Amino acid sequence: MRKRAVFVAAVAIGTVAVAGQAVAATGGPAAAPAPAVTVQLNQDTAALHGLVNHFQRGESNVALADCPGAKAGSTTFSSPVLKFANYDFGPFVGVRATVSADADLVSGTAAGDYPLTVACGGKTYAATFTVPAAQVATVPAGAAKAGDGSLAE
Repeated sequence: MRKRAVFVAAVAIGTVAVAGQAVAATGGPAAAPAPAVTVQLNQDTAALHGLVNHFQRGESNVALADCPGAKAGSTTFSSPVLKFANYDFGPFVGVRATVSADADLVSGTAAGDYPLTVACGGKTYAATFTVPAAQVATVPAGAAKAGDGSLAE
């Protein structure tokens, strides 16, 4: 019985040694894939959902990208209907991003879907965002106003 236990132990040790050599020959465990670069307009918050890739008229809009190695001068956003300013680099609280920029809508832009791209590490990554139809911004002349007495009898 004792010889059998020694033989089983020797086989087990040999198997581990062969497996170890096989892993070493293949370069070790598979390397993790590089993180994907992401780009988006705006971010959801705890109180407001559905903001991602939707332009918010009358509000601040921010382009965001998660681009490893993002740095000033070589990482830029572009869109045919947005102007970008105030680039900021670094990790951000609440959103996975390494670069952001204020995004202002070009005057006269019609409602629709538009591209948003980021140049990062010599490559371009894209997303699509939606510009909603403009809402009535002024009260029509002669319209009743709460508290002005126009509804009094």
